[in-house]
Amino acid sequence: MAKLYLVGTPIGNLADISLRALDTLKSVDVIACEDTRHSLKLLNYYNIKKTLIACHKFNERESVDKISALLNEGKDVALVTDAGMPAISDPGAILVNELIERGHEITVIPGATAVTSAMALSGICQPVFTFIGFLPPKNKDRESLLMPFKDIRTSLVFYSSPYDVKKDVAYLYSLLGDRVLHIVRELTKIHEEHIVTTLEKGFEQEAKGEYVLIVECAQIKTDKPDGSIEDQLKKLLDGGTDKKTAIKQVAKANSLSKDEVYKVAINMD
Repeated sequence: MAKLYLVGTPIGNLADISLRALDTLKSVDVIACEDTRHSLKLLNYYNIKKTLIACHKFNERESVDKISALLNEGKDVALVTDAGMPAISDPGAILVNELIERGHEITVIPGATAVTSAMALSGICQPVFTFIGFLPPKNKDRESLLMPFKDIRTSLVFYSSPYDVKKDVAYLYSLLGDRVLHIVRELTKIHEEHIVTTLEKGFEQEAKGEYVLIVECAQIKTDKPDGSIEDQLKKLLDGGTDKKTAIKQVAKANSLSKDEVYKVAINMD
């Protein structure tokens, strides 16, 4: 049975392609490309000659019938985008969904992705993050997209073009307030760059290349109670709270261990 192969391609450096991806591109009958001219650079570099067809965001739905017909004819098809993994902030999701509905077999040939590469480079010590991708062009659509994530306790990861990065950063500051911002540019290329700044400072350099923006989650603001540990304990005890509960409440309010507060309580006796 013929298959559609979702093939990950380099995000910058042409050497960042797997042997399996090269074998797949050499073996399929047709390669569907986001931009045939762009993909030709990669294919020519590895001396791969295949029939190419276009499958981009403006014709993706129309491409479904063409690619389905090729698969029905027993021809294997590879789908590639300009960089990274198809269907991840790139064309492909509509095609895959429709072909699944039609019962076609689909497999994936993993490759580089900017989001995971940028997160690794950032050094953020947090096990989870939220990937959002490109922001919509209109502010009302941006707000609708981002409001559910405004107070989420993870970093937010965005893609941005050199034409939009300044306004994207400015908009994120207006909605999210000041937060730590990682600007990652031109991943795997000669001018790769990682800048740590803040949303308030904004985007200050000249915009060149493709960007990943990582906005760290807002810091939790804790308002510690007034007075010393002794004063806080005394106030609770005078109000009728038992000692064990008072120690627990004061420890939590001051981000201390119960043992630390217990030692203070003993000296008050």
